[in-house]
Amino acid sequence: MKIRQNKDKYNIGSNIRKFRIENNLTQEQTVAKMQVLGIEISRSSYAQLECGLYNIKVQELLALAEIFHIPVASFFNGMNLD
Repeated sequence: MKIRQNKDKYNIGSNIRKFRIENNLTQEQTVAKMQVLGIEISRSSYAQLECGLYNIKVQELLALAEIFHIPVASFFNGMNLD
């Protein structure tokens, strides 16, 4: 029997997308800012991150927090971590 985990339960991608839009940034602009901070990521990988298909790395999360001017904990708002 294969156990399926609810991928949406731990998906921070929707929060990342929300903060990007609140900052009036496109995916391309966000990726460019990440690259300036030394994060090697393509727009395609970033899009997968927002869709929950790509596991975010800690350094990527820290860079996004800096770009969006928010605490890292904000990415986990509304998540059911039970």
